[in-house]
Amino acid sequence: QVQLVESGGGLVQAGGSLRLSCSASGTTFGFRIMGWYRQAPGRQRELVASISRGGSTNYADPVKGRFTISRDNAKNTVSLQMNSLKPEDAAVYYCNAQTIPYNDNYWGQGIQVTVSS
Repeated sequence: QVQLVESGGGLVQAGGSLRLSCSASGTTFGFRIMGWYRQAPGRQRELVASISRGGSTNYADPVKGRFTISRDNAKNTVSLQMNSLKPEDAAVYYCNAQTIPYNDNYWGQGIQVTVSS
């Protein structure tokens, strides 16, 4: 059974940094796309950043230049380095991964990021 476990959230002042990590397990062939989404109260879940198995990255416009996504295919982990955090970055962040070869989609349980102004 595929499981995604997030860590690293918490409270930070505006302008500060946090690093989120996600450890994935339960699949034989690894994961094709891994990424991070977020959902703030009253808003839809939105893509923050994603990364392919080959390392191609995609970022939402609001986080470009501030956030960096990375992954370790051997360990099935994906991380999100968040710098210059803003109050509007506050949300529950979810790890997402698509399995190889069938692209089954899985989510972590979510982790809270709070940014104080």
